[in-house]
Amino acid sequence: MWPLVLLWGCLLLPGYGAVLGPKEITAFEGDTVSLQCTYQEELRTHQKYWCKEKGFFLSRCSGTVYAGENGKETREDRVSIQDSPQTLTLHVTLRNLTLQDTGKYFCGVSKLGRDESFLVSLLVFPGPCCPPSPTPSFQPLTTRSLQPKAKAWQTEPPELRTSRPFTQLDSTSAEDTHLPPSSSSSMSRVSIPKIRILAPGLVLLALLLAAGLVALGSYLLRWRKEGEQK
Repeated sequence: MWPLVLLWGCLLLPGYGAVLGPKEITAFEGDTVSLQCTYQEELRTHQKYWCKEKGFFLSRCSGTVYAGENGKETREDRVSIQDSPQTLTLHVTLRNLTLQDTGKYFCGVSKLGRDESFLVSLLVFPGPCCPPSPTPSFQPLTTRSLQPKAKAWQTEPPELRTSRPFTQLDSTSAEDTHLPPSSSSSMSRVSIPKIRILAPGLVLLALLLAAGLVALGSYLLRWRKEGEQK
């Protein structure tokens, strides 16, 4: 039983503690953050990297930045990374942080099989708001701008008085344009009673024509029958 437990622990935690670093880092939006991750002696010659954790059940790296050889600094976008084999330290710098940078990151070391890594949590808070600009400098400007406005209002009433007769002419012309519809409506009202008076006469004429056609048809039938009998 115990050998199985030890084997399971070795599979889950290979090289536990081989890489160490800060568990949590907090900063404000726009700040620059530097951190250090240390690794063991047997990982001195292995390649180091920094990446952001993605995935819920299976962790995977996103935006991986690898350290250069012989202690050269590597910079990609806002991330720079440098390996110091003499001190067994991996230096990582994050510049101009944004709220989207909040998440979990790996200080990792590539090796055959499963990589050695340490999980670092980064929390980025909104930056402080800009201080308000002073308002007393605008006060003399507002007092001076009120004086020309008062003069402008004094010159407006005579302009309104001269425009009144033009509005009266527009109203009369508008009334003239409405006269033809009133005359057409009166003509329609006169024609409607005439149609109502002539309607009964037209109906009687139609009935008389129908009766005449029926009588003519019956007479022709009788005449044919009498001719056939003779």
